[in-house]
Amino acid sequence: MSERTRFAPTTSGPAHPGTLLAALLAWLDARSRGAQFTLRLEDVDPIRCTPASARDMTAALRWLGLDWDAQELQSEHRAAHEAALDRLAARGLLYPCSCSRAEIARKGVRAADGGWRYGERCRSRPLPPGGWRHAVASLRARMPEGRIELRDESGLELSQDVRIEMGDPVVRRRDGAIAYHLAAVVDDGRAGITRVVRGRDLATSTATHVALQRALGLPTPVYRHHFLLLESSDGGRKLSKLHGSVGWSELARAYRPGELCALLARLAGLAPEPTSLEPAALIARFDWARVRTRDLWLHWTGSALATAST
Repeated sequence: MSERTRFAPTTSGPAHPGTLLAALLAWLDARSRGAQFTLRLEDVDPIRCTPASARDMTAALRWLGLDWDAQELQSEHRAAHEAALDRLAARGLLYPCSCSRAEIARKGVRAADGGWRYGERCRSRPLPPGGWRHAVASLRARMPEGRIELRDESGLELSQDVRIEMGDPVVRRRDGAIAYHLAAVVDDGRAGITRVVRGRDLATSTATHVALQRALGLPTPVYRHHFLLLESSDGGRKLSKLHGSVGWSELARAYRPGELCALLARLAGLAPEPTSLEPAALIARFDWARVRTRDLWLHWTGSALATAST
């Protein structure tokens, strides 16, 4: 297997329809290409992530009928994350930042992802004597000046001037937890990941990841971003456990695994007819040209998922 890909859900709650769709598409991409497929359970957030949620996520994916060639917990690779911080510090790219989220939001400058862009108030601060391990504040990585030209495999425009459009990312939080951007980049590099298939909500993070890859001397995988399932009841926000969407246990009471797999395949444009099928039945004819590109709004009726808008 010359290609390596992964599915990397955050283990902060139950799998929801968007999680299962993303897992199915990443799995089909890997299996149709003969690529190695890894399940990486992203659990570095000590506040939101629990071992029980990691077990529950694994159970949900197995229930749907997915399998994988390797499985890992992100938290088991703290040493690799800290080594990456050492490399960033050696290049003069780390600095401590004491700005709170509320302070950054008060500046009122939007980032490309819709959040608040960091205003660089602490950018000139040096690391404390003894290095980054002695920093009490969060740590940010200085992003390079200039635009990173980038498109994903589907042609989606991902180019950004990361410093201007997103701001310097936090790479280690104030509580000591490794932040998402650094952990994802380091773990992809460590595992030799060559393809990353994920939802379009993460597209605006890609240029930041490429900037970190270049700073750390890591290769850049091929990226592909797919459509999202959105909640029609809340301004079209992504289906998410944080927004009260249905979890997989409720789905399992309403659908058998093959029925939900067939539904997700129909929503994606991959299987218009069957009412029940196994994921393996989709491999032979899987083609990204058949996958819908527009986001899809759904509504949970209490007993079924229904299309609200296309």
